[in-house]
Amino acid sequence: MSRDTIAFDVDDRGVATITIDRPEQLNALTVETLEAVEGALDEAADRDARVLMIAGAGDEAFVAGADISYMVDMSTPEAQAYAELGHRVAEAIETFPAPTVAAVDGYAFGGGCELALACDLRVAAESAVLGQTEIDLGIIPGWGGTQRLPALVGDEVARRLIFLGERIDAAEAAEVGFVGEVVADAEFDDRIDELAGELAAKPATALRAAKEALNAAGEGAGATGLALERRAWAGLFGTHDQREGMEAFLEKREPEFE
Repeated sequence: MSRDTIAFDVDDRGVATITIDRPEQLNALTVETLEAVEGALDEAADRDARVLMIAGAGDEAFVAGADISYMVDMSTPEAQAYAELGHRVAEAIETFPAPTVAAVDGYAFGGGCELALACDLRVAAESAVLGQTEIDLGIIPGWGGTQRLPALVGDEVARRLIFLGERIDAAEAAEVGFVGEVVADAEFDDRIDELAGELAAKPATALRAAKEALNAAGEGAGATGLALERRAWAGLFGTHDQREGMEAFLEKREPEFE
């Protein structure tokens, strides 16, 4: 496993930070990057991190989504494997023993939103833009978005975001409950550090218990829905609309869907 596409650190407070480090590609998630994040999550747990922060490198993006140039020609079995990898990473974040925080600075689209949704808390910079934009690629959210987004923002809002592929700014994201806090760009790094310190100072055993209880309250039929989403997402690969949507994106033109 290579960690060339992420940065990982655990500071003396017990704050672990995983930074997606592909700023020239707006931190888009490749298989290599997802596998590196998965390994870093294991290491953070092994080191008994008291808080886990997920961030993106550079000034433009948190995570702009999955790597479309990789996905465009995937077969259904390949897409199924990719979906399973994305789900493993999201579920590892969701079930991480300590509180997790998404530091959303810049663009958070598609798979980037889904990583943020898997976190316990989401803090957005004032200039951040978020969206489950997969519909314009001829696919749907495939790493938990169809299940976690409605639980967070409600059914109607989630359907609008997913059906229309809407991109919303940080203020609107806070209004609908997508993020819990919006911070001025100039103050963002300081606030993220402050929040990490506040969480790290809390009793770790009690936080673990609180997280387990909160996650249990939201489980319901979640596993069934997540499995359905993986199958539905993978089944769209090889269709005209999936190929057309992704090729149009890569060629910077409007897609012509069937």
